[in-house]
Parts: sequence; structure tokens; C-alpha cells
Amino acid sequence: LYGKSNATTEDVQEAVRIAGAEEFINKLPQGIETVIGEDAIRLSGGQRQRLDLARALVRKASILVLDEPTSNLDAESEDLFRQALQRIRKEENITIIIVAHRLASIADADQIVVLNQGVVEDMGKHNNLLKREGWYAKAWKMQN
Repeated sequence: LYGKSNATTEDVQEAVRIAGAEEFINKLPQGIETVIGEDAIRLSGGQRQRLDLARALVRKASILVLDEPTSNLDAESEDLFRQALQRIRKEENITIIIVAHRLASIADADQIVVLNQGVVEDMGKHNNLLKREGWYAKAWKMQN
């Protein structure tokens, strides 16, 4: 994993576990040592996303910014990615900022901020935003 050259094997293994990448990495030809890239092993979008999460965890990032992280994932990969984010929220001291149009990907967030033309239009937890029946509630109904 890129990001921290002095990371211990234990650091990497723990990051891979929390990010939900352990199972697919163990199936690679050389496991964690497998070269990944254009002329090597190729990963699915969901696998790449979880590997990116592991890299951030190895670096011990205090803030993780994700821009539309599930936009190109199938339903199964999106679910695995959400599970990984939930593990990170429980096990790591990290602030996660997610920019998303697919509201299901942020429904369990601690705080949702609705922006309109760069201005904060609404803010709160998922259920509170639904009760207020503003833009978020309307968009949620259209998407679900």
C-alpha cells in the first residue's frame, strides 16, 4: 500500500481488515504483495475504493474526503463500501466528509449538510431532514 513507507505489516493488515479489502487481497496471486496497475492485476471499482480506504488508514489521515465514492459501484460493491465506512467510523478517530448525490450513501452519516448553489440550505441527521420535507426529503423520495 502506498502512503506510508514506514508502515508495519501489522498496520497494513489492520487497515486492510477495517477497509473490507482482506478477502479479495488474500485471493490475489501474491496477496498483499501483488502488483496492481495497467499491466498487472486489475481491480473492480469497489475493490479499488476499499483499497483507497486502506491506504488512508495506513497514513493515519485525520480527515478523509470522498467525492461521489459510490457513483460507479454496483449495489453489492456499494454495500461493501458502506460497511467499510461504518467500521472506520467505529474503530478509527477520523473525520469523513462525503460529497454525494446518491443519498443512500450518506443516510447513516452523523451530520448531513445540504448545499444549494454553495449555500447551506439545511443540515441535520437523515431522519430529521426527512421530517422537514425540504429538498433532501424530496430528493430521497425520488431516489427510493
